Amino acid sequence: MPSKQVLSVSALTALIKGSLEDSFSSVTVEGEISAAKLSSSGHLYFSLKDKEALIQAVMFKFRLASLDFDLADGQKVIARGSVSVYAARGQYQLIVQSLSRAGIGDLLAMIEERKQRLAAEGLFAPERKRPLPRLPSRVGVVTSPTGAAFHDILNVLGRRNSGTDIILLPAPVQGEGAAEIIARRIEQANRMGLADVLIVGRGGGSPEDLLAFSEERVVRAVAASKIPVISAVGHEIDWSLCDYAADVRAPTPSAAAELVAESREAILGEIAQFRAALESSVRARLEYARLSLGAFSPEDVEARFMRILMPAARRFDDARDEIAQGMTSRLRESSHRVELCENSLEVASPRSVLARGYSIVRKPAPEASRAPSAAKSASILGEGAIVRSSAQLEAEDRLTIVFSEGNALVDVREVTI
Repeated sequence: MPSKQVLSVSALTALIKGSLEDSFSSVTVEGEISAAKLSSSGHLYFSLKDKEALIQAVMFKFRLASLDFDLADGQKVIARGSVSVYAARGQYQLIVQSLSRAGIGDLLAMIEERKQRLAAEGLFAPERKRPLPRLPSRVGVVTSPTGAAFHDILNVLGRRNSGTDIILLPAPVQGEGAAEIIARRIEQANRMGLADVLIVGRGGGSPEDLLAFSEERVVRAVAASKIPVISAVGHEIDWSLCDYAADVRAPTPSAAAELVAESREAILGEIAQFRAALESSVRARLEYARLSLGAFSPEDVEARFMRILMPAARRFDDARDEIAQGMTSRLRESSHRVELCENSLEVASPRSVLARGYSIVRKPAPEASRAPSAAKSASILGEGAIVRSSAQLEAEDRLTIVFSEGNALVDVREVTI
């Protein structure tokens, strides 16, 4: 090009544009997002900068669909695209075709490897999960005391159930040493029995910001906790390894507070529903009973009752008659047996023998012979030894002869053997 040639601004800009676009048609640039702005047309304008330089960049609307994360100022990204010149302003800029977070690939690979290893140990097993207490009296919160997460939890608990005690276990949620302190706070809550349920979490942030909740020390402390743990790390789309080890994962800290503090209005409403259902059931049963009883008149009820009672009364009467007949038969048999016994005794009685013409000869006792009056008062059968042989007698013995009617005293004059 001749050195003396005079170029217009447009011509010079066109030369620069062609040179730059041909030389930098495909570049990859790493830098920090600055001044990101979404225009009304849907295009995203921002700057990429490092410590010493800055370049303008634009990502057109149809490219934004491939973006899998939210852009925020201060994020380090890797941009792939081409350099172009915006002639109207004489400004070069980067036309971005794709964006990815700087270092995110290595970070995600490291977290995935750790996830697989801890899962193989059973730290994420479903059978380890425990149900949350429905109405805990004390809720422990492991988070930063100055972060938005803790204030969100306070607001939700105060609004839904102000009777719940909140115990803050302060811990940094990012940066060096954060994971160690978070784990120690969880262990402290378990050792001292500080809460009925624990909320462990923080607000949203980049994967690097949330890394403390994926550290192995924190994951093991959550899995070993005897107190049920709710993991509330980041926003709804954010995940950490703490989420897998916890008993329950909440999408946000506010959602975690809603899980542990059931609304008083909800509880009262549930009680009212149960009461209404119970009253309805009782009314239905009473109405059924009323309709069932209404089908019977007093006479019909009495007749039905008598039909039920009659078989039992008949069985009772039959049993009573059977018992009476049995007792009469037994008494008749017993009376006959007594009569037989009396006849047998009568036949064997000495009185009966005497009535047949026999008599009994007794040898009175000495006292009777000396006192005749005593012999008169003796039994009708007499007293003294019965004489069975004449050898028992001697002349002049006095004997008593017992007849069927009366006695006689006789003296022996002669004994014949």
